[in-house]
Amino acid sequence: MNLKERLQTYLREIARERDPYMATAGHFFVQEYIRQQFAQWGSVEIHTFEVGSKTCQNLILNLPAQARKQKRNLPPILIAAHYDAVPGTVAADDNATGVAVLLELARKFAVEPARYPLRLVAFDMEEYGLLGSADYAALLRQQKQPLRLMLSLEMLGYTDSTPGSQSYPPPLERFYPNRGDFIGLIGNLRTIPDLISMSRSIRKFGISSQWLPVPNRGLIVRQTRLSDHAPFWDAGYPAIMVTDTAFLRNPNYHKPSDTITSLNLDFLTGVCEGLEIAIRQL
Repeated sequence: MNLKERLQTYLREIARERDPYMATAGHFFVQEYIRQQFAQWGSVEIHTFEVGSKTCQNLILNLPAQARKQKRNLPPILIAAHYDAVPGTVAADDNATGVAVLLELARKFAVEPARYPLRLVAFDMEEYGLLGSADYAALLRQQKQPLRLMLSLEMLGYTDSTPGSQSYPPPLERFYPNRGDFIGLIGNLRTIPDLISMSRSIRKFGISSQWLPVPNRGLIVRQTRLSDHAPFWDAGYPAIMVTDTAFLRNPNYHKPSDTITSLNLDFLTGVCEGLEIAIRQL
């Protein structure tokens, strides 16, 4: 099975109604599917947190660094994607694509480790206010755990190459292309060297990539804060969101039409390949 077929296989399992309140069976199915996929590569840690009377779960897989690097106690790179969805949609782009790439990166880096230890996290309750990532970022900060970098995989599979298909919060439209056919990397100022090198790696796979550094935790451009990287910005960590820009491009955002057939799977495959190489080069 080639990479594109593997990503399709993941998507078919994940893209289903899985809102944690309205579609509990689908939500549980996807949670279990991620746990089983992670469990092939190591022991899966469950980070539980409470939302009202509901107990929610972030799923965590830790992968060691290359053998010769392990003794140096390098801080991990945390790679995350949220697996919950809003009601009434199978949420293929938001965020089955991010989870599919997360599962594939787990497979790749379990077989051939990176220079840094990796922590792969599937976050719950993103759609209800970044609750899973906020709880986990607060825990890491409290424990004074360092991170080399946090990467949030947030919608990776939708493109539209029509001129004018890409919109922006002003004044960014003056500086970036108006076709929605690139992957965006949005980081806090500490990540500028990583933004540059990761964008370069992704472009080697024929995928157009644009990067944007934002000051002050993204508070001046609120649209840059709408995923699980934002609590890590708030906690002082270097963090990057990898995204197809969601509703600034994808007309199916949070709608029943966010299906696998609306995705560009060749683009998603290139993003996955580019991210693997980019992470290896950090």
